[in-house]
Amino acid sequence: MSNNYWEVISQFVEIKSPWLKLIGEKVKDNKEQILDYWRVEKDDSLIIITEYKNQLFFPPCVYRHGINQVTLDFAGGRVNPQITLEENAFLILERELNLEKKDLKNLIPINQKPWIINSAFNNQKLWGFYSQIKSEINVGEGIFYSLTQEDLLRLRNDLTCIQCRSLLLESICQGIVAVS
Repeated sequence: MSNNYWEVISQFVEIKSPWLKLIGEKVKDNKEQILDYWRVEKDDSLIIITEYKNQLFFPPCVYRHGINQVTLDFAGGRVNPQITLEENAFLILERELNLEKKDLKNLIPINQKPWIINSAFNNQKLWGFYSQIKSEINVGEGIFYSLTQEDLLRLRNDLTCIQCRSLLLESICQGIVAVS
């Protein structure tokens, strides 16, 4: 056995649902110890930062059962591996912001390779896109933050999702989102 990898000795449980797979395994670690190890397999996540008339546009806040809170998040969802990332993004924008492909000026990838969300416990990765909505479109219900320093400081307090925050920071660092 290589010193860098763990060896799966056996699998003692597998629980499948439409949302995830929970797997319990006996593994031999790089120190030759036998451990019970649990991991989750999930589809990747995709988040789209949307800009409309020099403002960030969010769907209405939603309740998140896992943390028992209502949260502010960019439009996002799970990646269907049967279609392209761009097609996934268009479906998410339609579902969460009632936008169609023709309503968008652009759709730009933020990360060229997926980011690992929690490598110790699951296989899930994060993809991000940025999109500008055409100014002549009338957007529906949602939450807006201007791209001023003051509003972005307020957003930093309101946006608690680490995935959303990391993609926003990356898009600002790359100059995709321009702060005024």
